[in-house]
Amino acid sequence: MRYFNWIIRVLLFIALLGFAAKNNQPITLKYYFGYEWQSYLVIALLIFFAVGAVVGVLAMFPKMVRQRREIFALKRQLRAREKLADLDETQQLPG
Repeated sequence: MRYFNWIIRVLLFIALLGFAAKNNQPITLKYYFGYEWQSYLVIALLIFFAVGAVVGVLAMFPKMVRQRREIFALKRQLRAREKLADLDETQQLPG
């Protein structure tokens, strides 16, 4: 399985490298008030992809924090119940 992952990574890298090599035309991004930014197409796409990934992670973060807190609370409840079950077992054993 580890070799399969590396093969996929190498193929993906080669595909992205080819994409970058074919999309090296200069572009101009125009903003409001006459602002412009000149760059290569592949650089602009990389920046927008990275910004989108960061926004996606930030959008997911609050839910992940809530889930981790819930998991922690449930684990704490489970430990408390296991302790109570152990105490009940020791009290029921004939002495």
